[in-house]
Amino acid sequence: MSLSTTLRSRPLRLGLYASLLPPLLWMTLLYFVPLALLMLYSFWRLESFEIIKEFSLINFQTIFTNSAYQTVLLRTLLTALGVTLIDIVIALPLGYWISQQSERNRSILTLLVILPLWSSYLVRVFAWKIILGYSGLLNGVLLGLGILQQPSSIFLYNQFSTTLTFVHLWLPFMILPIITAFERLPKPLLEASADLNAKPAITFRRIVLPLVMPGILAGSINVFSLTMGDFITPSLVGGTSGILLGNLISSQFGVAYNWPLGAALALVVMLIVLLGLTLLQPEN
Repeated sequence: MSLSTTLRSRPLRLGLYASLLPPLLWMTLLYFVPLALLMLYSFWRLESFEIIKEFSLINFQTIFTNSAYQTVLLRTLLTALGVTLIDIVIALPLGYWISQQSERNRSILTLLVILPLWSSYLVRVFAWKIILGYSGLLNGVLLGLGILQQPSSIFLYNQFSTTLTFVHLWLPFMILPIITAFERLPKPLLEASADLNAKPAITFRRIVLPLVMPGILAGSINVFSLTMGDFITPSLVGGTSGILLGNLISSQFGVAYNWPLGAALALVVMLIVLLGLTLLQPEN
């Protein structure tokens, strides 16, 4: 390489580094530094309302040996997996149907999928609280149909209400990548399968499902991680029987003032999500 070429390429490299510097500083200050502090706190401990800054695994021992924490951890995992599976079952046929519409109708239907995200998260949660409540819409409909003789409180403040609300909240995050996956589905493969008289179930299992799997995995990662870290929905519609890890983390950083234990719980959530990301990585 000549000297003139080297001199010309040097300003280009400097410009590239200068353009990367602001986002790098932003990520360092607002992501990497808080993450490092979180990990650091998780290995400290609380004694007599004083944080002892010495390396210790007591917080993780508490999480994995205390039956109450084990129950909440298992409940959170099952809830996140259940919500993810239900959203997949709903999003697959809906995403396929939307992808088969004309371009104009597909744009309108996609907009309707996104539309709930324009409203406040709390508004959507409170809407379900109103629907499922003792004097809510669901009880009113069941009373009107004669199915119930008096309002019932079984629809709210339990695992059912928490799961139902989560399914609705995160459904757009599952539908959108699945729509994109179906739109990229090669039509000649489906036509070839039909020409070979393959049954629809075989076509779906051998051709459609493998090709749309990246969209399913992307949506699953979104829904699973959002459910694992949420604490507002269980607080508003779950009651005491619907406490998840997010609620424990919030209480440790708030009322209990046990920041080391809260950091350890948050780190456990991050590790579970990271493990899920690793397992869902498509094979090359």
